Amino acid sequence: MQPSAIGQALLAIGDQWTLLILQRAFLKHTRRFADWRDELGMSESVLAGRLKEMVAGNLLEPVPYRNGRTRLEYRLTPKAIDLWPLLVSIWSWERSWVQRPHPLPELVHAGCGRPADVELGCTHCGKAPVAARDTIMTRQENTNFGHVSSPRLHRKTVREVRDDALSYLPATMEILGDRWSTVVLAAAFMRYRRFSEFELKLRPPPSILSDRLRRFTELDVFCQKGGEYRLTTKGQAFFGVYAFLVDWGQRWYSGPPGSDVAINHTACANVMTPYLRCTSCHEPVSRTGIRWNFG
Repeated sequence: MQPSAIGQALLAIGDQWTLLILQRAFLKHTRRFADWRDELGMSESVLAGRLKEMVAGNLLEPVPYRNGRTRLEYRLTPKAIDLWPLLVSIWSWERSWVQRPHPLPELVHAGCGRPADVELGCTHCGKAPVAARDTIMTRQENTNFGHVSSPRLHRKTVREVRDDALSYLPATMEILGDRWSTVVLAAAFMRYRRFSEFELKLRPPPSILSDRLRRFTELDVFCQKGGEYRLTTKGQAFFGVYAFLVDWGQRWYSGPPGSDVAINHTACANVMTPYLRCTSCHEPVSRTGIRWNFG
């Protein structure tokens, strides 16, 4: 069965190396094989495999350049560029909730010229911040975004934790760098709480579901009470990332009829189109209106 649009989005970007390749392309304009290899400490075979997948998935476009001999660099496609608010939302969540040996680079909003954070807003009514509790999520009867168990195109690799100011830390990768983890978190935002509900709606292997629920509890993303797994404040704060994942996935992928997910903003009774707002000046943030201060 074909996954829903959200399931296809998770298959495209729900991988730690893919996310890090995209992050470096956005933040540091990395385009060349050797630069990603050296920046991320990836083996050449793993990097070549991910770049091949990202080209096939229309996230990167190979472009020839000359440096003594003709080589390829990889540029972000419009589809990948459209992921920028999701990546900024990950930065914001890590900045607030993950202890790091080195601080993340500051985001500077060109509109006000000040270092700032971002907050989630609703485009329809302009209200911000919007939290998960301000929304109601509904899924249609054929939504199968949990169907992410298609055969892997590559072996799962373990990334060495690098001591730098950019690489996502294990706490983030536990949520977004693993497809089943992201699906379990998405289900929690849809108010699934019991093991039996996760198992019935998502149909993961029971051992994988048990592992993800245990890890989320250890990471303080879930708390367990009375046989239920409820999102903590830390887990609720990841809602912005999820909102942009849903928005991006359903604009760039087509799932089977009746398989969409809707995030309805209760304040204005509209299906929410998310945007980011600067916490310093309360004006919308655009991709070209931000820069990163690496110190």
